[in-house]
Amino acid sequence: MSEGTYQQLWVSTHQTLQKLLFQEQQLLPESGPDRDQGSFFYKLSSFFLHYLKMMRQLDTIYDQLVHPQKRLLVRRLLEGVTGRILELKEELVKVNLSEYHCLDNVLQDLKLTPVWRGYLQRKRTKKERLLEMEFIGMLPPSNETDYLMTIKRVQNGEEQRRHHQKEKEIEYQQALHDIPIRLRDEEGLDMEERMKKQIRQWFIECHDLTGQFPEFPDEEIGGSAAIFSEKTPQQVKKELDLLEEENAKKKGKEKQKEKDNKKETEKKKKKEKEKEGSMKGEEEMMMKMAPSKFVPLLAEGHEEFQSVWGKQKVPKYPNQDIDLEKIREQKRKEVEEEIRVQVDNLMRQELESLRMVVDRDLTKIVKAKGKAKAKTGKGKKGQGKDKDLTPNRSLDSLYEELLEEGLIKKCKNVKLSDYIGDYLYLGSALKLGNREPMPSLFDLKQNVILYGVLRLGSAEVHAMAPHVRSILLAGPAGTGKKMLVNAVCTETGANLFDLSPENLEGKYPGKAGLQMMMHIVFKVARLLQPSVIWIGNAEKTFYKKVPREEKEMDPKRIKKDLAKALRFLHPGDRVMLIGTSDQPQLADIRNLCKTYERILMVPQPDYGTRYLIWNHLIDQYGKSLLSHGDISGLTKISDGYTPGDITLAVQLVMTEKRKIQLIRKPLKPYEFLEILAKLDPVYEEEEASLKDWYFRTPLGRRNLKAAEDQAEAEAIRLAKEKKK
Repeated sequence: MSEGTYQQLWVSTHQTLQKLLFQEQQLLPESGPDRDQGSFFYKLSSFFLHYLKMMRQLDTIYDQLVHPQKRLLVRRLLEGVTGRILELKEELVKVNLSEYHCLDNVLQDLKLTPVWRGYLQRKRTKKERLLEMEFIGMLPPSNETDYLMTIKRVQNGEEQRRHHQKEKEIEYQQALHDIPIRLRDEEGLDMEERMKKQIRQWFIECHDLTGQFPEFPDEEIGGSAAIFSEKTPQQVKKELDLLEEENAKKKGKEKQKEKDNKKETEKKKKKEKEKEGSMKGEEEMMMKMAPSKFVPLLAEGHEEFQSVWGKQKVPKYPNQDIDLEKIREQKRKEVEEEIRVQVDNLMRQELESLRMVVDRDLTKIVKAKGKAKAKTGKGKKGQGKDKDLTPNRSLDSLYEELLEEGLIKKCKNVKLSDYIGDYLYLGSALKLGNREPMPSLFDLKQNVILYGVLRLGSAEVHAMAPHVRSILLAGPAGTGKKMLVNAVCTETGANLFDLSPENLEGKYPGKAGLQMMMHIVFKVARLLQPSVIWIGNAEKTFYKKVPREEKEMDPKRIKKDLAKALRFLHPGDRVMLIGTSDQPQLADIRNLCKTYERILMVPQPDYGTRYLIWNHLIDQYGKSLLSHGDISGLTKISDGYTPGDITLAVQLVMTEKRKIQLIRKPLKPYEFLEILAKLDPVYEEEEASLKDWYFRTPLGRRNLKAAEDQAEAEAIRLAKEKKK
């Protein structure tokens, strides 16, 4: 594909974005309790899916577009779309009262390429895609050599484009470095003299009008930039006086506001608790969309595209030269700002000299009350931060200490694409039949991407998206919870900290040692973000009753300090706590749910997922070792077994000796069944116990209450119809 093709895709993406932004404006005013919940959820789902598709398109464009300035705009739009997806996810959870959503009917209605098909499409090799293209007539038949050559050309084309990207990026960065230097050399003196002349003229005019020289504006309120605006000296002086008065009032009211805010938050909490039992109150809260932080950014990016790039026609092979004039315009403002700061310092000294000479008798000592208050104000802002217990230690020494203690682990090199799961195709149909569908492993993986990967992967998105500090993955052993934690670290390049109770046994003893350990972990995690703090067997930290054999380990020792440390994580701190638990029923559910903001149930693999797992694992040792019927049989028989059980069965069967024998001794399904028979499946009692536990979590309780109210309303309706 040529550069023009990707730019054309970019143009079509912007057309879709323009439509979505228009529809967003129409959706917002329709908030209120009278709105139909089903219709509202449908609209949210359609927005979510459209933005999801747009994110994939922008990701492809960003990966293959060469022009560096255009790629910067694409990156901004990509982050904006990603943030909007996270906002819509938050709204979907509020309305649907669940972390999992059945969107198959919306996908069908919108005629969008299903998410799961896109995933499978990417999973296939280029050779398989080319074979399919030949089958449907898009490529002429050819032999194996021709296919390999075609594959190589495609791969080479993509790699050459990425190589060209790097060359252009180096050229662009060099221009960013060289142009400011040239501007200072060519225009710096003129800028400086012009600024000095303007400031001196302001001095004279103020003295003529008021009889004294003005106070020079502080840098905090813009310095001489306020003087350069087209205003009279009297207007500027009045504005500066008003600003000082307003600042004084604001600083005086800050304390009162903080107290009022605390009271208001307490009142809100009480009201929310009162509303929790009322379905009507919940509906009103659900049906109102929170204002978006990302829609204005998307609109701004779209306007920039329209004004700068949208007007240009897209040739097949567009010019890749950097727009130097655009860089000059951008850097000229930065150079002017740097020179202005230097000029301000010189002109403040000149102003004092003028006062000494002209206004010697009228000179007043200017008290720096504002500056003193500003300093104390900065101190107040710092009160929300954790005290630094290691101010004199370097980051390297702290990192090395955690490494030696085994609190920093090397994550396994697994990707989210390695976590296999099929889409839930009949979710909407089951709901229509008043049956609550169980989520699939694909749904779980998508939630991990939304809550973990997208937030940790971008500082800009994390700073503005709905803040999520922690998630808990709860489900049977062998369902791949720890694998997902490692995959999040691999995909985002995050450091992995292990605060599992078993890993902390005997380390940093005593209360002081515990405080120091938590301080160092969270300090290093912030400094080396993105970071994932993992707690395996998370239920042990919140045990209702500690088992006798684990009392010496003291699994609950970090409970209080963990909650305190999480409170100091703010938007922009790309640090996330991820807990994994096989037996969350053993924990004090109230404290567990306070610590973990999002609880994701890890389901058992359904038929479609088990089929994909069997097929994937066996195909690693050779294509078509088992027929479709054999794999289908294994899939049915392995109902109740986890992905870990299936993986273990394949590994134990496919030994080196057995792989050598494949030529003369074909593989048989019973070989795997002999291994499965020795393993314990997840029994119905365990699965039911986990479901019961989930419906005692805050979101689970609300979901259950909504279902009960809906069933009651339906029963009343049927009773009325029966009377008629």
